[in-house]
Amino acid sequence: MAFCANCGAAVEGRYCQKCGTPVGAVGGGAAPGAGVNPPEAAPVGVTPLPQVATGVAMNDNLAGALCYLVGFITGILFLVLTPYNQNRTIRFHAFQSIFLNIAWFAVYIVVSIVSLAFHVIPFLGTFVSIVLHLALFFTGLILWFYLMFKTYNGEKIVLPLVGPFADKQAGV
Repeated sequence: MAFCANCGAAVEGRYCQKCGTPVGAVGGGAAPGAGVNPPEAAPVGVTPLPQVATGVAMNDNLAGALCYLVGFITGILFLVLTPYNQNRTIRFHAFQSIFLNIAWFAVYIVVSIVSLAFHVIPFLGTFVSIVLHLALFFTGLILWFYLMFKTYNGEKIVLPLVGPFADKQAGV
């Protein structure tokens, strides 16, 4: 009678009935699948818990690019999440995203006020308003894609007005 090398139980056949470990074949050769440990069986009456990934880590470039994804919302999110708020590079991109969106909102308000002032002129005012808002929208869209692309590729883009302020905040 053979005994299981893993749990010590008596074995009849090629596998242990208690733990499922393959038992060596007669003649000293290893049985097919020997050396491969099957998953541990749960005790009778206990349902095993599903395996869950405990930590999903991103590289710095991806996390920095995601800071710009939804503007100040993802910027604040990356400043709150524990592994990312410790990294100076990710903090810089989060602060720059927040400050850029605040500045962009202020520019939008100024453009709206200017376009309202032009509405006094019947047709020219509407045209100027449309052109200003479209220019602001497409400039913002291009800047957004540019920042995400360059950050994902590992380049640090420091914007003229908000970049130094973000750099100072991230260094704390």
